[in-house]
Amino acid sequence: MPGCCGIELEMEDPHVDDAEPMESHLGRMEAQLTAWGTHLDALQTANEAGAAAKVERRQRIDDIKAKHQHVVAEIDALRAHRGEKWSAFRLGIEGAWRDLEAGFKHLTG
Repeated sequence: MPGCCGIELEMEDPHVDDAEPMESHLGRMEAQLTAWGTHLDALQTANEAGAAAKVERRQRIDDIKAKHQHVVAEIDALRAHRGEKWSAFRLGIEGAWRDLEAGFKHLTG
């Protein structure tokens, strides 16, 4: 699945299996989340600095920030339970990741 900001995340790559180290995927996901978080903070600051902050845009930013925090929490939970298989993690995170990515693209597109 193409990510934003030049980072690729292949959540549904058929070549990715449980044998591939989860750490490489988690590292890429965390890098993407950091980039999105920074961008969201900048968007929020720019929106608040405008003469008339747009309520709808603020609501969209808040919605994306909530999704961002959810994915961060999911990754933190996975790190706390490293014994789980990658496939179990993928099932739990794919939907949240897609929601976050789609929301971010809609907000910035």
